[in-house]
Amino acid sequence: MFNSLSDRLTATFKNLRGKGRLTEADVDATVREIRRALLDADVAVPVVREFTSRVRERALGAEVSGALNPSQQIVKIVNEELVEILGGETRRIRLAKTGPTIIMLAGLQGAGKTTLAGKLSKHLKSQGHSPMLVACDLQRPNAVTQLQVVGQRAGVPVFAPHPGATSTELDHPAGDPVAVARAGVEEAKRTLHDVVIVDTAGRLGVDADMMEQARQIRRAIVPNEVLFVIDSMIGQDAVNTAMAFDEGVNFTGIVLSKLDGDARGGAALSVASVTGKPVMFASTGEGLDDFELFHPDRMASRILDMGDVLTLIEQAEKSWDKDEAARMAKKFADQEDFTLEDFLAQMQQIRNMGSMKKMLMMMPGAQNIRQQLEQFDEREIDRVEAIVRSMTPHERVAPKIINGSRRARIARGSGVHVSEVNGLLERFAQAQKMMKKMAAGGGIPGMPGMPGMGGGARKGNKPAPKKKARSGNPAKAAQELKDAEARRAAGAKAVPTGASFGQQGDFDPSQLNLPKGFDKFLGGNK
Repeated sequence: MFNSLSDRLTATFKNLRGKGRLTEADVDATVREIRRALLDADVAVPVVREFTSRVRERALGAEVSGALNPSQQIVKIVNEELVEILGGETRRIRLAKTGPTIIMLAGLQGAGKTTLAGKLSKHLKSQGHSPMLVACDLQRPNAVTQLQVVGQRAGVPVFAPHPGATSTELDHPAGDPVAVARAGVEEAKRTLHDVVIVDTAGRLGVDADMMEQARQIRRAIVPNEVLFVIDSMIGQDAVNTAMAFDEGVNFTGIVLSKLDGDARGGAALSVASVTGKPVMFASTGEGLDDFELFHPDRMASRILDMGDVLTLIEQAEKSWDKDEAARMAKKFADQEDFTLEDFLAQMQQIRNMGSMKKMLMMMPGAQNIRQQLEQFDEREIDRVEAIVRSMTPHERVAPKIINGSRRARIARGSGVHVSEVNGLLERFAQAQKMMKKMAAGGGIPGMPGMPGMGGGARKGNKPAPKKKARSGNPAKAAQELKDAEARRAAGAKAVPTGASFGQQGDFDPSQLNLPKGFDKFLGGNK
């Protein structure tokens, strides 16, 4: 979503590197480029003006002029201001002290409210809550059916007493969305559900009927949270829509949907700043698991290509099998061989974390290799898994027995060429060697001198000190040679006054049983 903005800002900051002092002209040029980047990203003009004025004011202040690295200080200022316009701090759902927590969803038709209801319910269920969905969108055809399907996939019950617009009994009292919302809350209390998520109707545009219906539902159920779901791809109009809903239903938080799209993402940077309401969640895909808590500081780091390692760690902790991790740790500590069975298990763990592209894009500096990441084929993991699964259990444990005929059989079984099987086995052999060396405390091959990681020069094989190069000037070289001979002569005359093992004074070499004439090498008495 923020690729274009991130590229522009990263290129702007590169121009500041290496400058020990920033002039006012440098600051003005940088602020001008930031302004253009934000406007190109469809950020609202008032937000851009306020943002750039604060950045310029701070950049010309003492915190930059007195900094050791002014360019890094500018990046720090932009990062802090981005965090501020994105909401400042992470905002979580405020749970009710008594009774069920009621969450009402509002927004335009097509923004993704119904799908988001399923994502939010699954997210809350994973945290130990017992959510229930209430279908109050009785105007859009099949909206109730869609919510029932989403609820079934999320494993959450759906309260839907009326089938919605597909029914011929639209004038029946059960078709009143306000009555359905009120009945849904009562049903949640009766069945002891602690969270109620109410999906309301939307329109293609803001109109008075929709707002009046939303206001009546709000008055009837008195929700703890009213979440405004907005499409991140609608650009400048996001601000007008958000202000209309804020005036109509006074929402308490914002949810950004379709954040995985290729639009310029100005809505995310504009809505929170204009309305003063925090962005609470973000929808990053079509799957029910493509949903995350919105952290302004982490999103700012992503925009500035500084990565989002904390989110990556949280995803790993959530999806990683602790028993499998403990087994691999014990195997690593016991210096056992890393087999293809282990390789297959590790691939399954990585697949559980989600898309490889999304994970790699969270790493710092990922924008520099974005083109390579976009060309990465997720199906490559499926092909590798098919190759390993086409092997026998014995072949996975002892891959050295895989000869030419076995490789041909594995290739036929997995539907790939023999060259791909060969490539996988070669890469696995290299990985196996690396794991052995790391388990033995030898560090990573090809990385000598890493503190605590081994891999350095072996004991007893210390490199000899380099000889000092002789000068190319003949007269100077002759003088250096003469000085060296003088130092050697002075060293030869210096005789130690003691023995290696503490014996003091002179000794008579004739007392030793030495070959004739050997005493002259001892430097002692003659």
